[in-house]
Amino acid sequence: MLEVDQDRARSETAEPQRAFEISLRINDVEYRLVADARTTLLDALRDRLHMTGTKKGCGLGQCGACTVLVDGRRIVSCLTLAVMSEGKAITTIEGLSQDGHLHPVQQAFIDHDGFQCGYCTPGQIMSAIGMIAEGRTRSADEIRENMSGNICRCGAYTNIVDAIQDAISRGIDPPEAMTEAVQAIRADAGPGGER
Repeated sequence: MLEVDQDRARSETAEPQRAFEISLRINDVEYRLVADARTTLLDALRDRLHMTGTKKGCGLGQCGACTVLVDGRRIVSCLTLAVMSEGKAITTIEGLSQDGHLHPVQQAFIDHDGFQCGYCTPGQIMSAIGMIAEGRTRSADEIRENMSGNICRCGAYTNIVDAIQDAISRGIDPPEAMTEAVQAIRADAGPGGER
């Protein structure tokens, strides 16, 4: 019969560290939390920090309901680990209004009825802001193509495109936290905005 050193067996099969203390800068406010290494940014926002504007849709990165901006780039937060966002500027729908005034894209969505049930609206707005900053809005067709990762099950697409075009005509500026990232995106894009 083979004898096993129980202490040695436990140490060799010990689970790796799964919880980390992380610091997330969200809407220009620093948050510290302990999160499992597998915690998505979406779950950290909604479940740990109670920022419920970012919606949980498919959980597969296919619907865009969870879109936020990280260093000015639009990302689906359901596929991004929270620990990967440490030290980066995260902007959520809650951080858009300034001094009690809606962001121009938010106002344009209201003015053009760019929503029906409203569930996808935060992700649509965040994606639109990121897309505008990327300079990928030369035509309605280009807007539709670059917003195709955001699904509206109610079918408000025509009004969403109208809202985005109206916001562009109002001349919006990206939040300061996005400026460096926007310049990097545009530098990567090359002539005509093509990658």
